[in-house]
Order: sequence, then C-alpha cells, then structure tokens
Amino acid sequence: MIFLIFYCRFALIASIVTSLFRHNGSYAHQDIDQSLTDSDYPFIEEHQQNPSSIMSNDLFIDVSSLASAPTLSDQLQYDSPLVKRYATKEMSRVWSPAMKFSTWRKLWLALATAEKELGIDISDEQLEEMRNQLYNIDFDFAAQKEKEFRHDVMGHVHAFGEVAPAAMPIIHLGATSCYVGDNTDIIQIREALQLIKRKLVQTLDVLANFAWKHRDLPTLGFTHYQPAQLTTVGKRATLWMQDLLIDLERVQYEIDNLPMRGVKGTTGTQASFLELFNGDHEKVKTLNKRVCELMGFEKAIAVSGQTYTRKIDYQVLSVLSGIAQSAYKMCGDIRLLANLKEVEEPFAKTQIGSSAMAYKRNPMRSERVCSLARYVISLPSAAANTHASQWFERTLDDSAIRRITLPEGFLAVDVILNLLHNISDGLHVWPNVIRQHAMAELPFMATEVILMECVKAGGDRQELHEAIRVHSMDAGAVVKGEGKPNDLLERIANDPLFSAVHDKLDAMIDPILFVGRAPEQVDEFLSEVAKPVLAANAALLNIESVDGVDV
Repeated sequence: MIFLIFYCRFALIASIVTSLFRHNGSYAHQDIDQSLTDSDYPFIEEHQQNPSSIMSNDLFIDVSSLASAPTLSDQLQYDSPLVKRYATKEMSRVWSPAMKFSTWRKLWLALATAEKELGIDISDEQLEEMRNQLYNIDFDFAAQKEKEFRHDVMGHVHAFGEVAPAAMPIIHLGATSCYVGDNTDIIQIREALQLIKRKLVQTLDVLANFAWKHRDLPTLGFTHYQPAQLTTVGKRATLWMQDLLIDLERVQYEIDNLPMRGVKGTTGTQASFLELFNGDHEKVKTLNKRVCELMGFEKAIAVSGQTYTRKIDYQVLSVLSGIAQSAYKMCGDIRLLANLKEVEEPFAKTQIGSSAMAYKRNPMRSERVCSLARYVISLPSAAANTHASQWFERTLDDSAIRRITLPEGFLAVDVILNLLHNISDGLHVWPNVIRQHAMAELPFMATEVILMECVKAGGDRQELHEAIRVHSMDAGAVVKGEGKPNDLLERIANDPLFSAVHDKLDAMIDPILFVGRAPEQVDEFLSEVAKPVLAANAALLNIESVDGVDV
C-alpha cells in the first residue's frame, strides 16, 4: 500500500513536469505565472531561439577559447614539471639535445680518427673539418632532414655533412645507428652518475656534521612507531647515512665498471668493419678498443646484439631507485618527527605553510623528496620489462621508454639529493620537546633498573615486581584515561617498598643512562666508516652546485 501511494505521487509529479516542457523543449508559457514575461528572463528567450546557447556559453566548462586567448598563446604546450619546476641546470645539461648530438659528432670523429689510424683513406682535412664543427649544430636543418628520411640519425649525419662537406663521405662509415645512440647513452649515464656521486658525498658530509653535533642527545626510539628504548638524535642520523653510503658504493661501482657499447655493427658481429678492413680481424678489434680509448673508456661490452644489453639500464635505474629509497626513508622520519615537533626541516622567514591555515609549518621539502622518490622507485620495473622483452639481437620497443626513464630517473634523483642536502644543512632540533617526550615514557623503561637496585638493597624481587606492575597499570590509566602526565615515579617515591632508591630516583632516570652505546656508535661509525669515504672524495666537497632549492 505504501509503495502504491508513493508510485501515484511520483506519477503525478512526472506528469506536471512533462506538461511544462512541450513543443521541442520550449517553455509552455501558459503553465507559468502570467505576471512574468520573457523580458523578465532574457535567458529564456535566448534559449528558445538557440537551445544550445546555455551550454556553449558556460564559462565553467568551456575550453575551446584557450587557443584564441592572446595571453595564453605561449602556454598551450605541456611542460614536464620535472624539467620546468624541479630539475637542476647541471643534470638537465647532461641530458640536453646539445649534449646528446654534440656527443654523436664526437663519436663520428673518434670513429673516423681510429679508422684513419688503421689505414682507411681519410684525410687530415676531413678530420679537421669535423673537429671544427662539433658544436655547430643546425637543429632546424636536422629536424627537416629527419622528417624527410624518417630517421633521426641520418638527419644528423646530413646536418653534420652540411657544415663539414669534405667529411660527408666518411661520416658514420661502417656504423649503425646504435653506434652513436647507445654509446651516447652510456656516456650520458656516466656523466650523470658522476654528478650524483658528487651530491651524495656532499649530503653525507652535512649529515656527518649533524650526527656528530647530536651524538649524545637522547631521544625516544620507535619500533612499530610505538615508544621504544632510547637512542640519540645523532645515532638516528647515522642510520640515514649508512643507507646513503651503500648507495654511494653502488654508484662508484657503476662508474668504474660501465662499459661502452663500442664498435659492433648492425647485429653485433662487426661484419661491416670486417668488410671495411678486408677481413683483418685484428684491425677490427683494435678499432673497437681505440674508439673506446678516445671516448675515455677502458673497455667495451664483451658481446652485444645491435644494442648493449638493456640489463645495464636496469642496473643503473636500480642504483637510482636505491638512492630514492634511502631518501624516502630519511624524509619519512623527518616528517614524523616534525609532527612530534622534535625536528623540523628549514622554513624560510616568508614561507607559507598553508593557504588556509596560516599557522602551519609543513615539511614540504621532505614531502617533495618522498613524492619524487616514489616515482624513481617505480622505474626499475620498466627497465626490467624492457630488457626481458628484447627479442634476439634487438627490437625497437625499447626506444621510446628509454628516452623517458633514463633521463627522468637521473633528473629526479638529482633534485632529491639537492633537497636532502638543503634539508640536512638546516635541520632544526628542539631538545626540550625531545626531552619532554622521552621523560613521558622513561619511567616505564626505568622500572627494571629500579627493581634491581631495590633487590640489591635487600628487597623481595617478587613483591617489588608486583608493586611495579600495579603502579605501572595505574599510571598508564591516568595517562590514557585522564590525559594527565605520567606519575609512575611519584607513586614509586611514595611507596615505602622502594625506600632504597627514594633519594636517587632523579639520577636514575637521566635519559643519557638509557641510550646504551649510541654515542660511541656514532663516534665509531663516523671515524671508521664515513670519514674515510669523505676524505677519499674531499675534492668533491669544494664544488658548488650551479643551482639549489628554490621552491
């Protein structure tokens, strides 16, 4: 019955609404208050003449006008925020078109130089012309030729030949596209790793000073993000440092062991160069070695298909992911400590924490580190899939994704390290807040020491243990149930069972007595682990970065 009544009412309302919208959607004016005219509601008259006018004029959803707005004409193309907002000039330069294509020309010059040394008819004039035009790159001409040939390498071969016409016949002689493409990638990776190494060392140096300064400042430890045994602020910093030192070892390993692709030919067999040297295998081997030497590499990869194995990309991105993991862990800790008001990242005098809540002091730099780190951590999976899916000697489905993951992985980690250095250099520690938090939990931690002292003075261990248990439960109820401070020590001070320690309770709960070997561990870690690494890389500490943290 209730359903039937509801249905009838709904049907009545529907019929009324339907009667209001007849005759192609126009208003049935006879159903509207006759005291109102169309002139009172001009949008009704406009809608009658042009039913789509309301939607087409809706400023809230219209996007078609963007292209015609004169002030927006130069803002209609997507800019990667990683480059536009965050990336440093130094790392951007490593992955820039200028670096990439001038390196192509250097590789062509190295190849021609080595070929001439091994007897190929190449003149000094041709080599000199190539040397003089390494940086004279007409990118518009190269783009025009690439569009014509639908091939980027041949576009730049012709652009080089345009300014070095005498050398045009011998540019790229015997080579395949991956000769310049892959070898340049390796060179850029090495340059980028050197920059990452420098910034890692500089960040470690700042953290070492921070750890030493706070080596013996007791602070509440956390396991499961629950209060645990005390440690020190400096000891916690050494945990961050240790991760970064492991990352530095991996970076150094990649720098030391990164091979060039070398001179390998179309499928890695060096067949074209064997033909060029009339079947002389030794000359082909010497050519490969000499080109590597000219480009500053001690070795080439032993064997290859058309490309160097994409496992190298995976290993490199894994190293970058490792740095991102370390940075995320460190900045995650700082964000939690900022919430506790124990440690805070630098905060500029005019910085705004929130557009709405003016009092806020958000750890935005640490949050940015975590955000960028999360992206970098995801990149090795892309490299792993790319390596796994390479068929036989090569497939081109590696190309597009590598153009993104390799540069962006390095660009992001470079920003992360700039931020880590900036944060570490300006960390603000609040000792009184740290002590307050430690003292709120310390009475519970001190009970075992109190128990032992009373037993040594002749007390009954079981009786004392039960008393401590009862007092602890009651004190915990006060803290949690009433929101009052921990009064466990007051309860013990008022209990005659514990008279043996009443006169030394304050001394027994000095936080420094509960940090174990944390200060000594800081000293040992710095002197035995960190300082030797920093000393070996002392030259890097004096190099200033071109740009720092602006946002």
